[in-house]
Amino acid sequence: MSTAKPKIYALHENPDWFPPFARAFEQEGLEVEEWILTDGLLDLDSVPPEGIFWSRISASAHTRDHGLSKDYARAVLSWLESHGRRTVNGRRILELEMSKVDQLTALRAAGIDTPRSSAAVGRQHLLAAARDFPTPFIVKHNQGGKGLGVRKFDSRAELADYVASDEFEESQDGITLIQEFVQAAEPVITRVEIVGGEFIYAIAADTARGGFQLCPADSCAIDPTTGRPIMPPGATLAPEPDQQLFSLREGFDHPIVEKYLKFARRMNLEICGIEFIETKDGRILTYDVNTNTNYNAAVEAVAPRSAPLALARYLKGLAG
Repeated sequence: MSTAKPKIYALHENPDWFPPFARAFEQEGLEVEEWILTDGLLDLDSVPPEGIFWSRISASAHTRDHGLSKDYARAVLSWLESHGRRTVNGRRILELEMSKVDQLTALRAAGIDTPRSSAAVGRQHLLAAARDFPTPFIVKHNQGGKGLGVRKFDSRAELADYVASDEFEESQDGITLIQEFVQAAEPVITRVEIVGGEFIYAIAADTARGGFQLCPADSCAIDPTTGRPIMPPGATLAPEPDQQLFSLREGFDHPIVEKYLKFARRMNLEICGIEFIETKDGRILTYDVNTNTNYNAAVEAVAPRSAPLALARYLKGLAG
């Protein structure tokens, strides 16, 4: 009888995001094989290897010319799960990653407050969807990541001009959300990191300088052409070189954490980062669920525990 531990496989499409995890796996002495799902072949009559399969496919894959990754991952995860393989953030969670409508409806079903939202399927319905929203309001892509398609509008006329213009940015799946513009008590959002059913830490993101694009991975902050910090959409202050947009919320202890832990259990969501805004009128509104969560190096340097290391240990525990 074999006593070999199951191998761990990492399913992803962006090698730039992988080094922090590779270091954590090495520290834990784990053998992890990467499956880069950009394009390839899948023999449906074959039997997948034994192992633990961790998926971190991103809704923003198409922005890296990996437009096939999402459907490729759907096929691979369906194949793996049909053979009873253990997936982490598997096929159902991939759909959660790909749809903000899915996220918002799931959050509401779990009793978690979200911003008022409508979904327009096709750009021709955007103006009608915006009629019942007070100004200002925002639009965003249903299949997003990295703040894709997020714009603020101060009037319906401004939205009409945008929809009719060549500047209109179509969502990858043709669904655009119209959402209330939330007046934050302070220009920050908070992201709660969860691994394996445990709260790891919370981070604060500077929305004055980060705007709507709040990807914490270091590679998201720099323009690959100029090498300079990116001025994200929605930012009101330009980021400075070496400016840190993310910081640890030390000692964060709020009832919202327990709600998120229950939500993660309800959804079988094993690794995630969930984002909320504290509003001027005293509400806590949750607006995003990240299932391919990245971790910021500056936060990791001061955090009481390492999120990539917690992930590595969680996968190691699953492998026995």
